[in-house]
Amino acid sequence: MSVQLNHAIVHSRDNRESATFFGRVMGLEVGTEWGPFIPVELSNGVTLDFATIPAESIVTQHYAFLVGEEEFDEIFARIQGEGLTYYADPHRKHPGEINHNDGGRGVYFLDPAGHALECITRPYGGFVN
Repeated sequence: MSVQLNHAIVHSRDNRESATFFGRVMGLEVGTEWGPFIPVELSNGVTLDFATIPAESIVTQHYAFLVGEEEFDEIFARIQGEGLTYYADPHRKHPGEINHNDGGRGVYFLDPAGHALECITRPYGGFVN
């Protein structure tokens, strides 16, 4: 068997709020709560398992998602529809813009726990499998 990512635990102030936010913006279904986790499954079978922890213990992380052009349009429309602040860059120096790195499109925004979420249509280096 090859090595594959199966799941990652995402720390949040409120696991339901963060999972619901993520599912809504990304157009994904929120799974059934399992113990302290609320999973959201990505299209490649990997789940992000949202877990509530004390706010002072949350270390902000960066999560990048490779999406198709059509999915980007849908996600970006939901970001705008929710009135979220978005950026063209990870340092948040270009608010209200998207980027066109590697011939694709990319956008950054924050989730309720302060994690940086990124959607890109081309992987870094421009390689598409």
